[in-house]
Amino acid sequence: MNRIAFKMQLHKGCESEYEKRHKEIWPELQRLLKETGIAGYSIFLDEATGELFGVMVASEPSKMDLLPSHPVKKKWWAYMKDIMDTHPDNSPVSRPLREVFYLP
Repeated sequence: MNRIAFKMQLHKGCESEYEKRHKEIWPELQRLLKETGIAGYSIFLDEATGELFGVMVASEPSKMDLLPSHPVKKKWWAYMKDIMDTHPDNSPVSRPLREVFYLP
């Protein structure tokens, strides 16, 4: 199992909407993430800066390479693009984080 952490940027004033959309996450997206081997996925918000911190456990990180081309993932990105920083393809601007400490 590999832990993957990253940061994204939420637009100011969109905190409640971001939470709402994730509370109503689509079943097909949940299925896709699980089928890709993703588990233990959490996203935290730094309310002072609007930064989102995500961490997930991936059983097969190479399977994650398939996600950007999947129609469900593309649809989710299009749905989220109005409330967070995104690239031209609607994928979130995401900065990977290097693990420097872990206490199992």
